[in-house]
Amino acid sequence: MMGDFHKYADHLAVIDDSERQVTYAELEGFTQTLARHIPRRCLVFCLCQNTLGSLIGYTTFLKNRIVALMLDAHLDKTLLAQLRERYRPDYVWIPGSLKEKVKGSEVFSDWGYSLIKTPDHHVYPLFEDLALLLTTSGSTGSPKFVRQSYKNIESNTASIVNYLHLTESERPVTTLPMNYTFGLSVINTHLAVGATLLLTDKTVIQRDFWDFMNKHGATSFSGVPYTYEMLNKLLFFRRKLPTLRTMTQAGGKLLPELHRKFAEYARQSGKNFVVMYGSAEATARMGYLSPEISLEKWGCMGKAIPGGRFSLVDGEGKIITEPGVVGELFYEGDNVTLGYALCGEDLVKGDENHGCLATGDMAKVDEDGIYTIVGRKKRFLKIFGNRVGLDETERLIKTNFPDMECACAGKDDEMRVYVTEKEKCVPIRTFLVQKTGLNPVAFRVTCVESLPKNEAGKILYKKLEEMYA
Repeated sequence: MMGDFHKYADHLAVIDDSERQVTYAELEGFTQTLARHIPRRCLVFCLCQNTLGSLIGYTTFLKNRIVALMLDAHLDKTLLAQLRERYRPDYVWIPGSLKEKVKGSEVFSDWGYSLIKTPDHHVYPLFEDLALLLTTSGSTGSPKFVRQSYKNIESNTASIVNYLHLTESERPVTTLPMNYTFGLSVINTHLAVGATLLLTDKTVIQRDFWDFMNKHGATSFSGVPYTYEMLNKLLFFRRKLPTLRTMTQAGGKLLPELHRKFAEYARQSGKNFVVMYGSAEATARMGYLSPEISLEKWGCMGKAIPGGRFSLVDGEGKIITEPGVVGELFYEGDNVTLGYALCGEDLVKGDENHGCLATGDMAKVDEDGIYTIVGRKKRFLKIFGNRVGLDETERLIKTNFPDMECACAGKDDEMRVYVTEKEKCVPIRTFLVQKTGLNPVAFRVTCVESLPKNEAGKILYKKLEEMYA
């Protein structure tokens, strides 16, 4: 699952942006040191950064069957207190500079982190195979977490290693938060094969990120759609990245035109561009598009990962067998997680999903067995009797009004479009009326200073709805 650290003892496990280098033997020693201060299996809040201390905490908890609830280190103090009250963890692993955010006694500190013992002591029993608690997409600060098992993590890690052909020669640079399922899967899969993590909290918009990446020969990076939108604006294609071999994308559907642009760049420069599909509810990945066909199938999501299976279901619950017909996407595999937790009492629950996940995404499949996501099941409006997809409308706007952020929300008979450039409001409304043939009163275009996003760059549509209300 996490790989045999002893097997790769002399290999470099981590290079961080302070230039500290740690071998797998040293990382194993660090995990043993920290584990000695947690005498039994229990619940720990792990407040994450892309730093060595955060990584040591995570690997310690996973390897020693200590259940970690993964959170952003900079989570609001009030929200953190509410989660502590709801889940009653035994310990909190937190950056030393932020330890005043939690009450308790410090029992250990090193690597820039502190282990805080709370007044609670194993308040809630834990299901025997429960390994990890991760936020669902867009649920920052919410008490709702996905319950992942050891089997889930082991299965998904092995599958991703398989289809990405990962080896110990890899050097992925971190571009996503450790408490985000996609970011965490990058860590799991590369530690499993003895690769070297280039660990940084810097972002792709910072020059220091690219300097660090080039200095240490990064072979891959990962991003959500927002990452690739930013790279496109930052003139990424002019950069010289001689060691880069692979770019991976997940966390939502990439604009088809951007998919084609990055796939073309990858083919011309001898690199791989891998579009993937997943969710925290499936541990990490469910589908991928082979880089060999990324350009021919631009806009598609791909096929199921090794060990997984997709199916499409119509509104009457029947399996769709014809290509090109849209239905809800279902997934089956050992990486489908146990279910959700809303409070500490839920941590004793077993497997409620039984290996099958209704993704909530609407999709279609072509004659070659390649799937395309067309939108969310709930992200549709009825406008004067016409079914209009909010995700598809967003893509349409972004395609015709590039280099601008936008998001669509609203209710039946009234779509609300949020943009960040005031001068585009009238042209976009006119464009939508022309494209759809619907009455102009169906569309309201509003300029906002910025779109609310979570730490992984995903738009928080619930907050948009609150703005609308």
